[in-house]
Amino acid sequence: MNFVDSGSGFPIVLIHGLFGDCDNLKGLGRELEAQFRVIRIDCPNHGKSAPIQPMSYPAMAQEIKATLESIGVSRFMVVGHSMGGKIAMTLALNYPDSVAAVVAADIAPVAYQPHHQKVFAGLSSMPADIKDRRSALAHLLAHDIDEATAQFLLKSLVRGDDHISWKFNLPELIESYHYIVGWFNTDETQLKRYQGPILFLRGGDSNYVIADYQPQITAQFPQASAKTIEGTGHWLHAQKPAVFNRIVSEFITKCAVNA
Repeated sequence: MNFVDSGSGFPIVLIHGLFGDCDNLKGLGRELEAQFRVIRIDCPNHGKSAPIQPMSYPAMAQEIKATLESIGVSRFMVVGHSMGGKIAMTLALNYPDSVAAVVAADIAPVAYQPHHQKVFAGLSSMPADIKDRRSALAHLLAHDIDEATAQFLLKSLVRGDDHISWKFNLPELIESYHYIVGWFNTDETQLKRYQGPILFLRGGDSNYVIADYQPQITAQFPQASAKTIEGTGHWLHAQKPAVFNRIVSEFITKCAVNA
């Protein structure tokens, strides 16, 4: 797996969301690396990391755990946004002795209804010989993708001499999408629980973490706490980075005392 390793101190692992790469939480990494060792990872089928199949949460968590072990990291804290937040929670549930604390940014440990169909349609139908970024943006907007999401997607656009490509493995993301919106810890007779500290940090205008999910959250994460960043949606770390970074840094620093 591709990763960027910086700073020194107790390890903090940063995991991006769907369609992203390790640069998505770079601003948070810069703030944390003054006090901690920060490891920003490209998820499987994203950035420069190798593909895996199937792209389930236990499989992705296992890949990240193995990568961390290969660089001598056996205990760490983890911050993840969206899909990355689900990977972070899976690491905590499957490897509780290794995970000292978790921040799950705008995501809950639940299965969601599929809701990226327009994005997949827009990406799949993008002409390979599209001329420029402006034309690519127009194409995505024409597929009823909101501008904030379209601009985020275009960060992964790679233009060659005569064609475009993406930094993510689009066919595999489509194939594994049911895993990505799903959740693995659903059998109440064998429900895994993580007893460590976890912060659910949600966007005030987002519907990813709602009151209806509280029973599922507390059943799996009994020590959960929650905070809301008002005036933000799902991209809370990009919309109000200073507030997001401060809240995460304060939580991580507090947890580090007992790590």
